[in-house]
Amino acid sequence: MTSRPARTRTVGLTVRGRSLLAGGVATAVCAVVLDERDLLRIGLVVCLLPLVSLLLTVRTRRSVRADRTLLPGRSATGAPVEVALGLGGGPVLGALRLADTVPDAAGPVPPTPPRFTVHRIGARGARVTYPLRPVLRGAHRVGPLTARAVGALGLAEFTREMLGPDRLLVVPRVVALHGAPQALGSGEGLPGAAAQQGQGSPDVMVRTYRQGDELRRVHWRSTARHDELMVRLEERPWHAGVTVLLDRRDGAHRGHGAGASLEFAVVLAASIGAHLLRRGEPVEVVSEDGAPVAAGEGLDPLLDGLAVLRPAARPDLSGPSTAPGRDLVAVLGACTPEHAGQLAGRHPGGGYAILLDTATWDGAGGPAPGPAAAAEVLRRAGWHVAVATADHAPEQAWAALVAGSPVIPAGTG
Repeated sequence: MTSRPARTRTVGLTVRGRSLLAGGVATAVCAVVLDERDLLRIGLVVCLLPLVSLLLTVRTRRSVRADRTLLPGRSATGAPVEVALGLGGGPVLGALRLADTVPDAAGPVPPTPPRFTVHRIGARGARVTYPLRPVLRGAHRVGPLTARAVGALGLAEFTREMLGPDRLLVVPRVVALHGAPQALGSGEGLPGAAAQQGQGSPDVMVRTYRQGDELRRVHWRSTARHDELMVRLEERPWHAGVTVLLDRRDGAHRGHGAGASLEFAVVLAASIGAHLLRRGEPVEVVSEDGAPVAAGEGLDPLLDGLAVLRPAARPDLSGPSTAPGRDLVAVLGACTPEHAGQLAGRHPGGGYAILLDTATWDGAGGPAPGPAAAAEVLRRAGWHVAVATADHAPEQAWAALVAGSPVIPAGTG
């Protein structure tokens, strides 16, 4: 990825160059007054040196070009990124000092800050690299790249913004999850629309035979019709997929930066989505207002949407009802019983929820309601609920929901 050319350019004499030019002019004036031709020659040579250096510096400013490449341009939080700066068009007279602008969230590595000095640009150009390790998800701007060149004698210099910013997309990390609550999903890795009904059996869904299926589940009519073994799916004749609801309300979360409860919720939602997609489930991730997070289907659009997700100012969990036939997994911040009742009303069939005890995160945002009362409201409405704290990992929260544990045991790892 190559950045756009920059526009900021300044060129001029250094303090040394201006001093030398002033001394040369003074020498020449004195030589004229004293009628000393040799002294006049010396004064003119002294005046000429900074002017020649200025011309060479202008030539260097116009000839040197740069490009920036991010490898990769899309990364996960905590994953290494290499930034490569390519230079060409030399030669460089003196030293070329480069400084690239990187936000703290993109994670410059302290031992190798993005500042370099280049003394020579060969025929094949020059290349310098530096590492990044992004600590926060989001679309970060790497750049602009500024260059400052000083002539060989230190008489002239130029400062130039050589490159504008490039976009580095940092998606949330995905942790490995295992298992699923017993009734979550189709259990067969097929959406309802992909299964086929057998003739004469309107309530029987069928799919192709897989190794390990029991022979007593073979549907012989469909097998004869499709000329391949087909087995029955009788437990859930229609399943539209799974909706993962992510509570991004600003008032429902605590903490700052990578350690905020919202970031925990985003990682958990991304991991649940990836886990269910790998199991073959149709998955949609929505925010608390029911708006889809991803612009397309699949894991990459999902992670891209979560990367740029921002907190919302909504005060509650009211919103449209969920699509019929879909299971709902909610990752919730601080909730009152009223909020829990609103969510239960949007999905009256019962769902699955992981409540974050946000009081265990940094409490700078003020006191947060405890999860016990909200969890009880959801359980009475037929929901399966687990509670997670700041001391636990996202995979532990999922494991507690799978096991049916109401609260993750303290000290488990």
